[in-house]
Amino acid sequence: MADWVIRLIEQTGYVGVFLLMFLETVFPPIPSEVIMPIAGLAAARGQMALWGVILSGTAGAMFGNFFWYLLARVIGIGRFRPFIERHGRWLTLDWYDVEKAEHLFGRFGGIVVGAGRMLPTIRSVVSIPAGLLRMRLKSFLLWSSLGTAAWSSALAIAGFVLGQQFGEIEKVVGPLSIAVIIGIVAAYVWRQMTWRRRHRDD
Repeated sequence: MADWVIRLIEQTGYVGVFLLMFLETVFPPIPSEVIMPIAGLAAARGQMALWGVILSGTAGAMFGNFFWYLLARVIGIGRFRPFIERHGRWLTLDWYDVEKAEHLFGRFGGIVVGAGRMLPTIRSVVSIPAGLLRMRLKSFLLWSSLGTAAWSSALAIAGFVLGQQFGEIEKVVGPLSIAVIIGIVAAYVWRQMTWRRRHRDD
């Protein structure tokens, strides 16, 4: 995968970084952990400016983030209520949980989204609950931009500094990604074991 990413960035520069990061957000199998370090390496070689790499990568990811937010907001969480009430046992989710999450996003949505943008796996999907739960657009854009810029900057700078050894980044990010996935699975298993349907007055 890295070879064609390198070629695309070499041939298209900032536009390639923008498009790759947009696709990475919409279609997660293209990892930012490959795209941004390679772009940072290109900046180290003088093919692009580091600040341009960071801006184009952040902008591309934000277009993808906004796409998922807008789509989820148009759909709305209300359309899923019959499905949640029918299959809540396997989702480990009931409408009481949805109302709590809606309240959480109303108070702390910015922090949740901003932090989520800097976590592998989570960063690609956090737009969906933000949109479904109708997080304020201004807050979503602000916190998403901050988190996305921080993530993109860290990866690009790492590629810039490490040069040809950008594969070393995967040795750090890879285990972190696995840890996040294990945490999600463990949380699901725990909720399955302890789940019961609740109501507002519980």
